[in-house]
Amino acid sequence: MEHRQATHHVPVWDLPTRLFHWALVGLVVVMLASGLAGRTAIHLTLGPALLALVLFRLVWGVIGSPTARFTQFVKGPGAALAYLAAARAGTARSIGHNPLGAYSVLALLGLLLAQTATGLFATDDIAANGPLAHMVSSASVKLASKLHRLGYWVLLAFVALHLAAIFFYRFVKKDDLVRAMVTGTKEVPTDIDGIRFASSARALAALVLCGLLVWGTLALLPPPPAF
Repeated sequence: MEHRQATHHVPVWDLPTRLFHWALVGLVVVMLASGLAGRTAIHLTLGPALLALVLFRLVWGVIGSPTARFTQFVKGPGAALAYLAAARAGTARSIGHNPLGAYSVLALLGLLLAQTATGLFATDDIAANGPLAHMVSSASVKLASKLHRLGYWVLLAFVALHLAAIFFYRFVKKDDLVRAMVTGTKEVPTDIDGIRFASSARALAALVLCGLLVWGTLALLPPPPAF
């Protein structure tokens, strides 16, 4: 008879990380849809919010709970290859992001940061311009717009790959990543302990500071010239 290893549910994802995740999902969906539909007013309004959210995650990756910190899961290529080998052998052990998935996290944050940055300087060549487009040359605006349009399709492909990975883990690996990101807990072997979460007040302070940085900077910069 097959022996099933004893398991228990332990805390893995703190509330700030989970709220960030689902807020990011919502913002990315709306941003992609508004970009495709040409709803530039919505797109331009939510762009700074997305930038503030990404900046918050970068800060939380330094001062947040253990599973949110980059030092906990971002390792070198050797660790990623070792994890891949262990996963194939069925002996991989990971409570949060694994060393292989870390590259996906970094790629997504980098892509979103680049996409929001280029959006600040981009134009739709009709009537809508990014809030900083008037501060750079027309050549720079053209380049930013080209990169922003390219980034749209790269991000769309990344989202598709991410969804495929979620389904793979759910139905092949029997690891429900979505449930863990909703409840904050994960079923693991009993010899693996949970973690102590960082203060949510610290996360709120970080989010407020990131928001002030983004909107405060945009408010202080000179407005576009009136025609």
